[in-house]
Amino acid sequence: MYFSLKFIFSIFSYLFCLILFSQNSEFNYQTYQDDGNIMPYRILLPKKYDENKKYPLLVFLHGAGERGSDNNLQLTHGSNQFLSETFRQNYPSIIIFPQCPKNGYWASATPINDPLKFSYPKKPIDNPILDLVEGILKKIRKEYSIDKKRIYVGGLSMGGMGTYEIVYRNPRLFAAAFAICGGANSKIARKIRKPSWRIDHGDEDTVVPIKLSEFMVTSLENQKANVKFNTYKGVSHNSWDNVFADVSFLPWLFSQKK
Repeated sequence: MYFSLKFIFSIFSYLFCLILFSQNSEFNYQTYQDDGNIMPYRILLPKKYDENKKYPLLVFLHGAGERGSDNNLQLTHGSNQFLSETFRQNYPSIIIFPQCPKNGYWASATPINDPLKFSYPKKPIDNPILDLVEGILKKIRKEYSIDKKRIYVGGLSMGGMGTYEIVYRNPRLFAAAFAICGGANSKIARKIRKPSWRIDHGDEDTVVPIKLSEFMVTSLENQKANVKFNTYKGVSHNSWDNVFADVSFLPWLFSQKK
């Protein structure tokens, strides 16, 4: 029996979506709308949410490969670690995974004729995509009982770049931030020095060069910021696998307070 490659690919894509849905069904589907603009997002609440308690809030920004409007793909990397019984018992919290539009970008970054080169503005303020993320943050903080001293943000690749930028736009909001294989204009370091930072990068990354993280680490350290920098020898762009396998990652993150 003959099957076209397109048919086989469709079957595998369908099965992948089923697996992804079954693994992350506890993340509730939500959408945020503002002036005709829509951003889908998924939200995970503590198992026994109590409005009389205060909970940490984490916003996770995915990479470029998970952009779209299906409200599923953004859970591809990192979401499973928040579903483990150990995490949910030890760190009851609210986790948000927004999804960037297919043609959008979390950060005001411009690739320059080469995947190893990016241009970043000195003052990344005008970004309608992050406007929507901030709208989601405001909505969640209004609707749920959030510990204002324990609001976190982080992401990988494009999401790592977006992490630097959203902290720049909200320099006193976050207690901690993590940027995995990301980058930014190092001149913004002074304004983003308040949160505790964890920065991770593979030293053989062929998509986002490690020098972008190294520039940020040096600049943040020059501003007396609290920075934890991890490099992974022989690792390419998927350094998030190393981060999520690090048993110290989540304890570090959820121990940070303003």
